[in-house]
Amino acid sequence: MAAPLQPRPELARDLTVSHATAIVVGTIIGSGIFLVPAEMMQDVGTARMVYLVWVVGGILSFFGAMTYAELGAMKPSAGGEYIYVRDAYGPLMGFLYAWTTFLISKPASIATITSGLVRILGTFSAFAGLSTPAATFPFTITWGTLLAISATLLISLLNYLGVRKAGEFQLIFTWLKVLMIFGIVLAGFTYSHGSWSNFASEFIGAKGGVAGFMAALVAALWAYDGWNNLNMLAGEMRKPERNLPIALVAGVAIVAGLYMLVNASVQYVLPATAVAAAQRPASEAVTLAWGAAGAAFVSAGMALSMFVTLNGTILSGARVPFAAARDGYFFKAASVIHPKFHTPSVSIGLQALLATLLLLGGGSFKAFFSLAIFSEWLFYMIAASTVFIFRKNIDAALRPYKMWGYPVVPALFVAAAAVLLYFTFTDNLTYSAMGTGVILLGVPFFYYFKGANLSKPTF
Repeated sequence: MAAPLQPRPELARDLTVSHATAIVVGTIIGSGIFLVPAEMMQDVGTARMVYLVWVVGGILSFFGAMTYAELGAMKPSAGGEYIYVRDAYGPLMGFLYAWTTFLISKPASIATITSGLVRILGTFSAFAGLSTPAATFPFTITWGTLLAISATLLISLLNYLGVRKAGEFQLIFTWLKVLMIFGIVLAGFTYSHGSWSNFASEFIGAKGGVAGFMAALVAALWAYDGWNNLNMLAGEMRKPERNLPIALVAGVAIVAGLYMLVNASVQYVLPATAVAAAQRPASEAVTLAWGAAGAAFVSAGMALSMFVTLNGTILSGARVPFAAARDGYFFKAASVIHPKFHTPSVSIGLQALLATLLLLGGGSFKAFFSLAIFSEWLFYMIAASTVFIFRKNIDAALRPYKMWGYPVVPALFVAAAAVLLYFTFTDNLTYSAMGTGVILLGVPFFYYFKGANLSKPTF
């Protein structure tokens, strides 16, 4: 008698609403809040305008989160945006999203985070040798590159061993990160030479105008970036139709509040000219308040922050090629679920491999970031637009969460994404063109996978 067939392993729904909120908060807060205030001041010139940019960026991100909350509650499956784009615009568009995420967005984001982590650690004397070569054949590899690769592999291994383990890591270290941010705020507002008059100061050499405002908004939205990652994990959440909207809306609101506090504490310590000239404004503000120990505190906090962001990025990214592979539009191996750990183990490994290859190929923090940002916002715009199609075609009873402000809220987000894409493309023409080329290269691969699907027996 033949042995009964074993059921196919499935992803484990182990993420609670606390894990989900920590994924949103911990993934969004990376290095951006520590670095972009200087760029924003250089672009707009006054504290008032910097705050306006933070508010606009926060509102747009909140609008995007509400749109994604409705989509995620309605279609709570692994893959997030891939599922929405596939169901609204067909398998070709869904595949191009998965293809772009797999080849560009996530590997470049991982490389951005880990190369930024190396930059931060390089400020400590113990890591002074990170820029020196570790090997020179067949090409030069620095110790910093090896550290970035090691961080990628370590967090990928954690995710391989179970979504619950990765979720617990995210929960614990996200709240440590939040405590660290409150430490920065406390340092700024207790600085004896701080002044509220700094909020009225100006940086004369700012770019100014609409171009300056949009450049600052790009920087702010980068700092807010990452809230969409939770939707990719909807297939591993408990009660996603309820918990996903709560985590998205609460997470973005928490981040916006923390960003406003950090920016205020920095501005209380430093006038506009000093903010514009600072490489890391938060670090310089805390150094003035607490001395050299303050600088070390901020640098250690930035390193911790980027490690937590790395976990959230790796955790979410592997679910996209997994979902496409389960549909038959990607390499079959990427659809494998580990029988013991119930994770998309092969997809996690492939993602780590691509990020490692990017790091070995060399490139700067800015280069990796520029490669990722255009493709990410292109598909934010496309994925958010699907809510209009689903509102028309799917019965209201099948939408557990309905966003406030429809259709104005998603329309404003889609319009803002389109404007941002224009400025991103023109400001980073080379990398945006490269990203567009890679996206279009996916078209023949789609038809290859489609042909392979059609050739399979149907019995």
